[in-house]
Amino acid sequence: MLTTAQSSGTTGFGLIDLAVVAGYFLLLAVTGALFSRQSAKNSRDYFLGSRSMPSWAVTISIVATSLSAVTFIGAPEQAYKGDLTYLATNIGMVLAAFVIAMVFIPAFYRSGSASIYELLEERFGPAARKSASITFLIGRVLASGARVYAGAIPAAIVLFGFERGNQPQYLMGAIAVLAIVGIVYTLAGGIKSVIWSDVIQFAILIGAAICAIVVIASTINSPLDTVLHELKTGANNGQSKLTLIDLSFDWQAPFTLPACMIGFTLLGIGSYGTDQDLAQRMLTCKDAKQGARSVIVGILLGIPSVTIFLTLGLLLWVLYQRPEHTSVENTVPPEESMTIFLHYILTQIPPGVRGLMMAGLFAAGLSSLNSAINAMSAAFISDLYKPMMNRRRSAPLSEQHLVRVGRIGVIAWGIVLAVFACVCIYWKQMNGDTLIVFALSVMSFAYAGLIGVFFCALLTKRGSSASVIAALIVGFVWMFITQRFIYDAVPMIHSPRIEYFYGINFTWKLTIGVLLSTSVCAAGSRQSKASIAAPDAA
Repeated sequence: MLTTAQSSGTTGFGLIDLAVVAGYFLLLAVTGALFSRQSAKNSRDYFLGSRSMPSWAVTISIVATSLSAVTFIGAPEQAYKGDLTYLATNIGMVLAAFVIAMVFIPAFYRSGSASIYELLEERFGPAARKSASITFLIGRVLASGARVYAGAIPAAIVLFGFERGNQPQYLMGAIAVLAIVGIVYTLAGGIKSVIWSDVIQFAILIGAAICAIVVIASTINSPLDTVLHELKTGANNGQSKLTLIDLSFDWQAPFTLPACMIGFTLLGIGSYGTDQDLAQRMLTCKDAKQGARSVIVGILLGIPSVTIFLTLGLLLWVLYQRPEHTSVENTVPPEESMTIFLHYILTQIPPGVRGLMMAGLFAAGLSSLNSAINAMSAAFISDLYKPMMNRRRSAPLSEQHLVRVGRIGVIAWGIVLAVFACVCIYWKQMNGDTLIVFALSVMSFAYAGLIGVFFCALLTKRGSSASVIAALIVGFVWMFITQRFIYDAVPMIHSPRIEYFYGINFTWKLTIGVLLSTSVCAAGSRQSKASIAAPDAA
């Protein structure tokens, strides 16, 4: 039986909790200081870790980055409001992993660059590389901005209290805190500090979630078969909350089996094969074989990790919707399901464990931020800044100069991400999706065009510099104009049929976008080596 203070909804964050959170930040500070003493000597070291990172650490970093605060908050919300069909998305992700391992990673290692977009320059010319890198930077701002926003939700509640923590001005304050911490840490040692901090943060993240499961499960006093019966019959319309596979073909449902097998395969290819953020981790391994192994094992390891957070959502549903099966008194759920796990942490979990939970939430938010700003800086330096400066200079830029500019880029992109995270506060309100669906849909903006371009580069002999640029524009514009807020903002297009179209799930919009961009890119004729080199020569 929990104490009266706990069951009544007290949101106090005690000294023990503060000490645990402070211990987490002290651990980050110590590791950051360690990497600052091992300062990167060149850009290869800063952005690729001299390709000497152990594959197991890279694997964990991939899992930690893919989970993020969206998983910590969004997955429990998804299970609390719905069922377990989100797990089926891993079918597509596993399929994508083998495509990445067999096709993409070997090609990236052959190019030998810190940026995966150099491969496009070899195939289509420098303009294609620059355009793809710019598309990635825009898409990463959108995707990581959404993740930073998700991480700021618990941070704001801890810093300012539950009531004020949901208000925009306090969310912005929390975003600023996360941005400052993430920037300072990433500055220390580049990709090495990012990967090793991800290892630490993954351990805290999973450890916190398992502790929460143990605590909630200990309050359930009904037999297991009784609880399972409630879950099987407790969803809307009497449907089971334990449903793993949705066999329907509902265009508007996010996690049907067709959507998972098609849309999430493409999303996985986009995330791990065309996105510098995650692909950069694979490039820190010694060779292509280890890089391929890291992505396959990383995605497989993500399945039990996500299962843990979905289980949390089911247990929270029992706690708040079927409290007669628990020993907890006066359980009152929050008005907004997005904060269900946060509400539980702050009102009912014991002191000390509460601090560990919040440290896990901070870890989830920072793991997305620090990896994003390092990857964005790497892409900007390799694809845009370095080629531009080398054309203007008689001598190539020194490695020390590139590292210095790379660190400036980390600061600049951290600020940009923080600004867009503030925009997401209002965008999420207009969108209306669950947090996890919102974050995934935002990620697909850049992927539609990038996937089409990489498909042409790796699987065909078609395409040109002009068709690459056109494909990137078509993919991005398609994903933008199909957003719900566009329909709401243009009254002249309002009709039941058009409204239904705008309600189509983002996975199908992504699928259509990839088909469009691939077709546009393939429309370009194949260029000769001479024509590809011509722009730089000019």
